[in-house]
Amino acid sequence: MANATHNRPLSPHLGIYKLTPTMFVSIAHRITGAAMYFGTILVAWWLVAAAAGPGYFEFASAVLGSIIGRLVIFGFTWALMFHTLNGIRFLVADTGHGMEKHLATKVAQWTLIGSGVLTVLVWAIVLIFG
Repeated sequence: MANATHNRPLSPHLGIYKLTPTMFVSIAHRITGAAMYFGTILVAWWLVAAAAGPGYFEFASAVLGSIIGRLVIFGFTWALMFHTLNGIRFLVADTGHGMEKHLATKVAQWTLIGSGVLTVLVWAIVLIFG
């Protein structure tokens, strides 16, 4: 019994794995899901400030309109776009489609590119028409 622990197989250490696009988007999906909780709290705070009155709404708008506030909102926008596109990717994968290695890698890459493009597009529309 004393030798039982010495003969067990060891799991490979994370250092031997090469970071693939599919691995990256899977990890990023979890991170952006958690980040969206924070972004949703900011949206709720902004709505509460709007309901609280003009003084508090101006304060909230000033905070969110600052450089740091805009960067946070930009990141929230990207997280929302990425999480949505990657969720669609997962939904399609759940049907058994697109599971081939080369296709899954390409779709993961397009998810990253698409989320960036959609984020810039949303912000361009807001800055032009907003």
